[in-house]
Amino acid sequence: MTVLSPTGGLRARRRPSGPVSAHRAAVDRARRRRLLIWVADHTLALALVAAFAGPLLFILLTSLMTDQQSMSSQLWPQHWQWSNYAEVFRRAPMLTWIANTVVYAVAATLAMLLSSVPVAYALARFRFRGRNAAFLAVVTMMMLPPQVLVIPMYIMWARLGLTGSIWPLVIPSLFGDAFSIFLLRQFLLTIPEEYLDAARMDGCGEVRVLFRVVLPMMRPAIAAVALFQFFSAWNDYYGPLIYTGETPAHWTLAVGLASFKSAQAVEWNLTMAATVVAMAPVIIVFFFAQKAFIEGVTLTGVKG
Repeated sequence: MTVLSPTGGLRARRRPSGPVSAHRAAVDRARRRRLLIWVADHTLALALVAAFAGPLLFILLTSLMTDQQSMSSQLWPQHWQWSNYAEVFRRAPMLTWIANTVVYAVAATLAMLLSSVPVAYALARFRFRGRNAAFLAVVTMMMLPPQVLVIPMYIMWARLGLTGSIWPLVIPSLFGDAFSIFLLRQFLLTIPEEYLDAARMDGCGEVRVLFRVVLPMMRPAIAAVALFQFFSAWNDYYGPLIYTGETPAHWTLAVGLASFKSAQAVEWNLTMAATVVAMAPVIIVFFFAQKAFIEGVTLTGVKG
């Protein structure tokens, strides 16, 4: 091949020599091979990411569509309707639902920690007659469906005059949560007894040992069970529906979102916008606390 030289004449363009060209081709083949191997090794992970992220992306995009486009087969918004979110707050008392849900989730989480940590510590570290039977009872309670207790519990709370509020959902957490007790007890078994004996030799009672020595070491496990309880309370629909279904002022997001969906069944863009509003807080909380959550889940249940 010839090109025009700076002096005006023609000269031949030099092609890469044989070894250099072969080296580049080998490098390209190696890169393609590594890419294919990476895709093959992570095929399952990529499929799971698509399976979980796909619906979330669909909800987000639908929430930004117009009413007409949300009923069509189009997947990408033609006009980004950010005003849908303001419309959701205008049509429904979202702030009231969010406030009720925050109160329910935070109060239930704090009550669970206040009651479950001492019970788990006693089951893990105290030696007393019937300890194994008590732990077996805790494990058995994990297998008991909550629907079994609905009728007697509702009758009890109705006689106490607490139905129509979220307190029948919070007060039971003061008596411990079986799943949280189980996880915390399993984590406590991994803490060496020497730490506790050293604190006792320094004159600490069991209460001071718990607060000064054990609790700082239990932070990952406490974070894990706290997030489990918080997410469970935030997404709870069955309990708030039973106790607050006839009192809209005490509805949580789950109950309110179901009623909003029924009222706005045709306007899927607004329904999806309300769904994003309900999901956003728990997603934000998880991203900020995911390190402690994953660490706590990894460290619990490693010793029987």
